[in-house]
Amino acid sequence: MAAALPPAGRSKGDIREQVWEHLEASGLADFPRPVRGRIPNFKGSSHAATRLLGLQQFRAARAVKINPDAPQRNARFLTLEARKTLLVPTPRLRTGLFNRIVPPPGATKEMLRRCATSQGVRDFSVPVGLDSKAQVDLVVVGSVAVSEKGWRIGKGEGYADMEYAMMVSMGAVQEDTPVVTIVHDCQVLDIAEELLGDHDLTVDYILTPTRTIQTHCKRPKPQGIMWHKVSSEMLGKIPILKTLRWREKQAGKDVTLQDEHPALANTSRAAIPDRKVMAANPQPWGDPVNPKCVNPKSVNPKSEGSDTTTTVYVGNLPGSLRVSQLKSALRELQVLPAALKWQGAQHRAFLDYRDQGAAHRALSSLQGLSLGGNALRVELAKSHRDKGQGEINTHK
Repeated sequence: MAAALPPAGRSKGDIREQVWEHLEASGLADFPRPVRGRIPNFKGSSHAATRLLGLQQFRAARAVKINPDAPQRNARFLTLEARKTLLVPTPRLRTGLFNRIVPPPGATKEMLRRCATSQGVRDFSVPVGLDSKAQVDLVVVGSVAVSEKGWRIGKGEGYADMEYAMMVSMGAVQEDTPVVTIVHDCQVLDIAEELLGDHDLTVDYILTPTRTIQTHCKRPKPQGIMWHKVSSEMLGKIPILKTLRWREKQAGKDVTLQDEHPALANTSRAAIPDRKVMAANPQPWGDPVNPKCVNPKSVNPKSEGSDTTTTVYVGNLPGSLRVSQLKSALRELQVLPAALKWQGAQHRAFLDYRDQGAAHRALSSLQGLSLGGNALRVELAKSHRDKGQGEINTHK
């Protein structure tokens, strides 16, 4: 039973609700349930994924990026079974862009199937840094709905579109890198082109349990990160996005955020004359995920026990670098620590954070960052204690 085609002019939200409701009502929905709010899994998804084997682009690919959702589990297995490099985006991009799945040596088919599950992705993956020079030959994304012309609708959070834009920014994909989606036949609908934005990712192939559809889509894919569509909230939630923004800013690109545009800022000031506009005067101290995070200015780091501090080691600092330049980069990336121990003569520094979450956000943000021509080496310090090195107040 195919879903009724949505009338022209329906919103993306209407189409999503229609697909989710139909999959549940028709008995086509598969675990995890309910499918509403998800890239929906469906009965026949495993068979639909086997159509990858018939695509010359898949057979020729060396590295394949596949989203971590349930409908693409068999696609991940087939990629591993074919001994290709499997890259999977990190959940909500919290700790980076993607991880590479590394099965144990001599892994059996059963083990490869385990590696392809969501738990296997967590257990058998290593992070891929910004400077890894990763090249992605094929992209597999999930969809809630898609048209035969290649117009795609996701679950509404924009992560697949952002992942692709970030890969463009990294140089990991090219203009002709094919994009594939795997859906049930009932998810293939007429979608009005006017519902698409210039940031929306389109697809080149649609795989269903019964068909392989080549869309011949001519609509350009995103050419990189459209900073004017990125909010400060999204920037705060995706540490690696801060690093990419820093890089593009250093390259002279306009990286003004959605809520930093003067017109929007002026409107906000007019509406709330007695409050500072967050977008116009961003505060690097507030935890972007937890607004209740205490401003470090109000806390004395030495008043807390050393066991509560997590230290990040930053190495390979160029000899010409000044501590003010490092502090400026940390401030720009919104990962300024409670205390910074500078050891310029040894080309290193130690950053003290009050909680592990803040330290890990700093790790993600600093991965792949270059200062003064040197790619920084960043990792958690194994055991760092103050040994008479001068502490520098990072709040100046």
